[in-house]
Amino acid sequence: MSERPPYAPAEPPRRQRDAELRFYGLNAIKAVFACRPQAIRKLYLAEARIPQLQPLLKWCVAQRVGYRVVDEADLHKLAASAHHEGVVADVLREEPLPLSTWLRELSAGQCCALWLDGVGNPHNLGAILRSAAHFGVAALLLPKHSPLALSGAAARVAEGGAEAVPFVRMGREDNAIAQLRGAGFALAATVVRGGDDLFATKLPRRLVYVLGAEGEGMDAELVKACDLRLSIPGSGAVESLNVASATAVLLAQWARAG
Repeated sequence: MSERPPYAPAEPPRRQRDAELRFYGLNAIKAVFACRPQAIRKLYLAEARIPQLQPLLKWCVAQRVGYRVVDEADLHKLAASAHHEGVVADVLREEPLPLSTWLRELSAGQCCALWLDGVGNPHNLGAILRSAAHFGVAALLLPKHSPLALSGAAARVAEGGAEAVPFVRMGREDNAIAQLRGAGFALAATVVRGGDDLFATKLPRRLVYVLGAEGEGMDAELVKACDLRLSIPGSGAVESLNVASATAVLLAQWARAG
């Protein structure tokens, strides 16, 4: 019987696998180390990355967290991607906060959050997280039964933004809307056509942008329940921006209006 390669440890129990994510990409892993180093369970890196990751390696030695220098082919296999940037880590998954907890701890004043109604593509999620971190978004709000979760691919695309923006799990939709309004938020449905011009609308200081799924858009009943319906005007040469690009435009306008 042949031995397992050194980069592929024996399959851990299912509960442990579900509790961990495999992150890759230099900025994604540096951000985890800066924000929650205790979440790092194992590290793999290319020899060329050793000088840049000295603080993390010293921490791993001090905390008895295993790390291994491996070659490029092994990193490809570990990350299941060519975009690993020379470093891969097994990281504990951070569970979403309940909406009530997040609202209780939220400070007063100007605030923006994103309600993701069906967004599922990990690269779009990563790009949304990157824009959200750049513009200081307070949270990504997930519907009660949404399967959306952070993945290694999304964390890499987010370039560290995944550690800056918490995920928040909502309860029943009508209750979540009432809780958000009770905390002073207005909800703005983002629609391809038929909404008010984003650039001509006065935006509330406390705002939740509701973003629909790639392709299908937002649920019609949720659109009706929102306080505002906004569209991004364009040339008409294409039907619309994709959800990640639209998010960047929406957030830039919110930041400008504030």
